[in-house]
Amino acid sequence: MLGYRPADSPIEVNHHLCSGVGDLVEKERYQRLVGRLIYLSHTRPDIAYAVGIMSQFMHEPRAPHLDAVYRILRYLKSAPGKGILFSNHGHLRLEAFTDADWAGSIDDRRSISGYYAFVGGNLVTWCSKKQIVVSRSNVEAEYSDMAYLNCLMRTTSLLLFVYVYTTTSLLHVYKLIAVYEVRLKQSQLFDAYYN
Repeated sequence: MLGYRPADSPIEVNHHLCSGVGDLVEKERYQRLVGRLIYLSHTRPDIAYAVGIMSQFMHEPRAPHLDAVYRILRYLKSAPGKGILFSNHGHLRLEAFTDADWAGSIDDRRSISGYYAFVGGNLVTWCSKKQIVVSRSNVEAEYSDMAYLNCLMRTTSLLLFVYVYTTTSLLHVYKLIAVYEVRLKQSQLFDAYYN
């Protein structure tokens, strides 16, 4: 890895990695590399998405998957000083951002949800995962993701209220205008997820 050129991002933009394409590679080596990257991603949120994608192929790794893992390693080589830094911003406001990629998984066409949350301006949690069910539309995928994140924010707000006594919460949705326009028609769907 010393002779490799550093990468500017941990994964290619608009990647199309799927199972069953390419030659099989040594399974144990791939699992060891991805396992170490999973451990490292707890303090490096910049690689969490890429490592999550690579962990989907641990049972049958192929050459393109190993190349993508090497790209993560090349990215880490180019950015050794990145990590989580907590600082005092003078407030404990809870902010969360969410987005969903409708039918984003090539293998099973499930939507991929992603969110990250800040408490007091500091990143405290993030996630990128496939949704449990196949959504019928982009709006349904957004609603599902927004409802889940709203429950997470309510729980976090309750914990903050117990310890701090006061908190405010903001939920940012990437396609909020599209969600708002359909809100009146599909309010029962959101209410079912919300409650």
